[in-house]
Amino acid sequence: MLTLKQTITLLTLSFFSLIQMVQTVSAETLPTPTAPTPHVIPSAPNIAAKAFLVIDFNSNQVLAEKHAHDRIEPASLTKIMTGYVVINELTNGNMSLDDMVTISNKAWKMPGSKMFIEVGKQVSVKDLMKGMVIQSGNDASVALAEHIAGSEEVFAQLMNKYAKSLGMNDTHFVNATGLPDPEHYTTANDLAILTKALISKFPEEYKWYSEKKFTFNGITQYNRNKLLWQDSTVDGLKTGHTESAGYCLVSSAKREDTRLITIVLGTESSKMRIQESQKLLNYGFRFFETHKLYASKQRLNDIKVWEGTRDLIGVGLDKDLYITIPRGQYKNIKIESSVHPEIKAPIEEGQEMGMLNISLGDKVIVEQPLVALDAVEEGSFFKKIMDQFKLFVSSVIG
Repeated sequence: MLTLKQTITLLTLSFFSLIQMVQTVSAETLPTPTAPTPHVIPSAPNIAAKAFLVIDFNSNQVLAEKHAHDRIEPASLTKIMTGYVVINELTNGNMSLDDMVTISNKAWKMPGSKMFIEVGKQVSVKDLMKGMVIQSGNDASVALAEHIAGSEEVFAQLMNKYAKSLGMNDTHFVNATGLPDPEHYTTANDLAILTKALISKFPEEYKWYSEKKFTFNGITQYNRNKLLWQDSTVDGLKTGHTESAGYCLVSSAKREDTRLITIVLGTESSKMRIQESQKLLNYGFRFFETHKLYASKQRLNDIKVWEGTRDLIGVGLDKDLYITIPRGQYKNIKIESSVHPEIKAPIEEGQEMGMLNISLGDKVIVEQPLVALDAVEEGSFFKKIMDQFKLFVSSVIG
């Protein structure tokens, strides 16, 4: 039989043994600390061009750029705007694709690339559009400009008005072709704005820019955008070249649900503009991903309204919200919202109610206003008095 001293000793040893076992089990079952995966991506590839830009179509996020806001000579990239004006005129019902255009002597005599129209002959708007888009015909561009505005000079005024309405603040046109002129200029950034507008507003007409060849008057010519043959995801857009501008290319490609736009300006050869554009597309698709977080007018939350006909109002966004982030980092984004204090009626639909912030790490990547999804009218005199009393009590307590 154990003595009291032996019993106490045994219990003491058992206690410390149990403690040690618990510590061992706890140490084994605790999760191993892990550091968050850094969102580090490589720098953009070296691009042999005077200027370049690559953006995501939906989020408008710039993925890489060089001298994107510097003034450059656009050469035949000008015809993107020429086409944009023509398509607007078609959409507005001011003319149709079947309209016949009488070719002027000026259009026929235009230097540079041609679709080989003949002076005095009539050509449909549809054929002229394809001749300009696919064959980059300067003759077709002038013929369309004269048909719409009476002269190329007046048409250039239309081009500038459209540019201003789109927010192309560093652009000025003096002709419809892109032939050199000191007062004819744009930037890579403005070309991206124009390209995005063309694709989003006119998706059906944009399909013309993916056509690889066009035959007119017995002459077949091929699209100068060789990316259409090289990369099956590329579906546009336009080449340009003059001695002073160098070789230029605006391109766009869609892979799954992501579309990118690239602008490459001032390369040394037609081969190099294709090569450098492909580099940018591959870089953007490889290292970034785009997600649609919320749809326009989607109800994200209900917030308190004072002195109104009702006490709650739904808030959301006035446009779709897309984010473009480094690949594999979607789980690390942080979504925060804030609303204005003491929101009082009356409230108009679309009125700003607060702000939605999307961040990755310590960097805010998107800020977008939260807006009222409905209107709320002013409440009755009794309702306003009651709410004012509640606010007073709340301020005293708080």
